[in-house]
Amino acid sequence: MKFDKLFRFCPVCGSGDFHQHNVKSMKCNACGFNLYVNPAAAVAVFIVNQAGDLLVCVRGKEPAKGTFDLPGGFIDEYETAEEAVKREIKEELGVSIDGAMYQFSLPNDYLYSGWTTPTLDMFYLYVAPGDFQPVPADDVAECNFIPLNQLDVSGFGLNSVRRAVQIFVEKRIKIE
Repeated sequence: MKFDKLFRFCPVCGSGDFHQHNVKSMKCNACGFNLYVNPAAAVAVFIVNQAGDLLVCVRGKEPAKGTFDLPGGFIDEYETAEEAVKREIKEELGVSIDGAMYQFSLPNDYLYSGWTTPTLDMFYLYVAPGDFQPVPADDVAECNFIPLNQLDVSGFGLNSVRRAVQIFVEKRIKIE
C-alpha cells in the first residue's frame, strides 16, 4: 500500500485534514506539517567465486520468503553504503569482506508490513577468495554458488534484485 492510502491522520496533530500534497508528500491543512516519503537506501552484493559462479541466497523471511536473493539490506543511519555492505555480509553470511566494488543502482518498491517503501538499491561486486565459506544467518535461509548459465533469474523475488541479476548475467556473459 502506498503512503497516501496508509496515512489518513496527521502524525503531529492527529487531524483528519491530512491529504496528498504532491507525488511524494502529504500535508496537514490543520498544522501545516509536511510528510515526505523519499527512497530508503539499500545495498546488495554480487559475490562471485574464482570459477565465476554467483552466490545466491534464499530469503528466510518476508517479504518474498523462500525466493532467491542477493545478500544485502538497508543502510543504517549515519552509515555509508560501503559500511553497510560489510555489515550486511557479516550479519547474513558470517564472513568479513573488503574491497566490494560499486556496479550500479536501481529503484525498487519494497512491500513490508502493509506499506510500500520506495528504495534505491545499490549493487556491489565482490570476488570471493578460495577460502570463502559463507554460513547463512539473519534473514538468509540458505546460500549456494550457482554457475551463471544455470541461474533461473525468475526465481528472484524482489523486483530490483531480479532486474539487477539479469543485468549482471548479461554483462558477465558478454565479457566472457
